[in-house]
Amino acid sequence: MVAELPGPVVFIDGECVICHRSARFLMERDTSRTLRYATLQGETAAALRAALPAFPHDLDTVVVAEPDASAPGGVRLHLRSDGILRSLDLTGGRTFGARLVAWLPRPIRDLGYRLLIKLRYRLFGRKDHCSLPTATERSLLLP
Repeated sequence: MVAELPGPVVFIDGECVICHRSARFLMERDTSRTLRYATLQGETAAALRAALPAFPHDLDTVVVAEPDASAPGGVRLHLRSDGILRSLDLTGGRTFGARLVAWLPRPIRDLGYRLLIKLRYRLFGRKDHCSLPTATERSLLLP
């Protein structure tokens, strides 16, 4: 499975409204179509979990998986705030706000990330149906 990654993949919670909005934001910024997208509940995530013990089992972690021959299992994983920052780097650079957040030490960034994730369903609800992706978006989605 690891060799089958088509490039960097952003894994999101398929029921999270913030995650869906973030993925659409990244798709709009990613004019070179570098990133692919999959849900943490999907087949691609399940295959990576089986191949990589470090791949998270919970749905509370955004994961960016990049093919990297020097990393364990041939895949480098970026989790939580590092995953968000890495996905922005791969789509043309960090926004001003992301550059400010990047100055914070990772434990502080991840504390803020975990707080937002803990409250996400209460604040924004759950996505109970999928919006139909455009043809371009559909080409970027993995099972």
